Parts: sequence; C-alpha cells; structure tokens
Amino acid sequence: MDRDVARTDSPSHISILPVTGIGEIIAESDLGGIIAEHSQLQDDDVVVVTQKVVSKAEGRVVPLDTSDPDAKKRLIESEARRILRRRGDLLITETHHGFICASSGVDLSNVEEGYAVLLPVDPDRSARRIRDRIRAACGASVGVVISDTFGRPWRNGLTDIAIGCAGISAIVDLRGTPDANGRVLVATEVCLVDELASAAELVMSKSSGIPAAIVRGLMSEKFRDSSIKDEVIRHPQADLFR
Repeated sequence: MDRDVARTDSPSHISILPVTGIGEIIAESDLGGIIAEHSQLQDDDVVVVTQKVVSKAEGRVVPLDTSDPDAKKRLIESEARRILRRRGDLLITETHHGFICASSGVDLSNVEEGYAVLLPVDPDRSARRIRDRIRAACGASVGVVISDTFGRPWRNGLTDIAIGCAGISAIVDLRGTPDANGRVLVATEVCLVDELASAAELVMSKSSGIPAAIVRGLMSEKFRDSSIKDEVIRHPQADLFR
C-alpha cells in the first residue's frame, strides 16, 4: 500500500447519525421503509444497516437445539463452502458467499433463545432491495451498506466490515493518480464500504439496539452501482495466502 496518499477526493467532513426508534425487526418487515420512516434522508446519504436486522427481515432465523452439543457445528458446516481451521469449538470457514470468518457468520447474540441468525443469502441483493424501498418511501437516492462484525487474521479485536452494498463505490481505485508529492500511485485501492461500515459502528454499539446509521457528507462521485461479490472479495488466483 502506498503511503502519504493525498485524499484530495475526500470531503472536508462527514457526519454519522444513528437511526433510532426502529424497534424489533421480524420476518417480512419492510426494513427499507422503516428506516426511511425513522430518519430524514437526503440524496447522497449512505445508510449502513447491520446484518442482523437484514437477516431477521429476510427470515434467516432458524431453530437451534442448544442442548445438542453438535447442533451448532452442523449448522456452521451447512453454511460453509469449506472449513479452513478448527480449534476446539472454534471453526474458521469460507461461506458460500466467499467470506472468511468465524462460524460461517452463524450468530446467537441478540436473538431469542433456541434460535440462530444466518447471513443473508445474497447481501448485495439485500442492499439493493433496501435502497429501492428507501427511494420509494421517501424519494431519496442513497447508498446502502450492510455491515457485519468480523475478526481479522494477525490482528486482535473485531471491527465492522461490509458484506453487501448498493449504490455506493465498493472500491475507490486511486491507481494512476498522484500522491501529495506527485508520485503516481500504483497499488492503492481503497475499500470505501469497509471504511463506512467501521465508521458507522461507532454509533451502533453492540448493546445500543441501534441497527442502522446514516453517513452524510460523501462527494457525489462516490455513488455508483457496485457490489461486494464483484469488487471486494479477492479471487482465489490473486490470494497469496491460499
């Protein structure tokens, strides 16, 4: 990664606004409409929505017998394309989407006892649906990012990343542009949607009950059709660690 990048294409400031009052989301909830109802959205806002509520709205909540010690393992394996590592009860997997994460993204937190929440089947498609519903509900043309909390190899701690997006640049390609000293950048591609997901998490802490936030102030040229699947997930042939 090139250093001292001149981010001259960046806004002078951005605002991150929590969307409050959403309440409990259940299967078939109109998530995009609910977000529009509880916020004052503007064109070129970015709506960041947690994976958990997207999955709940899409009915990706399944029964899990917690008295069966192998039940969770079977569920995790059913959501995995392959198992990368096992350590005791911990499994690091590659999901059917291509995400590398713990437990195939199967989550037991903030869900009724006896149930587990799975990742959306197609998070990019989920983001497009939310974007379309927001536009229909309030007329605002926004970007949408679906976020989830992932760990990272070689680093402690968790952070939010994007698992789906719509209407916002997934990657900002700075290759061929000059840095602050006029040197042409040759390798710098910024994952804008991961930056947005991580920034939004600052106002959506795990215990706050706030499942969405608005990032306001991005420049209009950052908004375009894109996807996590096509732009962010690295092709196996380009992955030095496989």
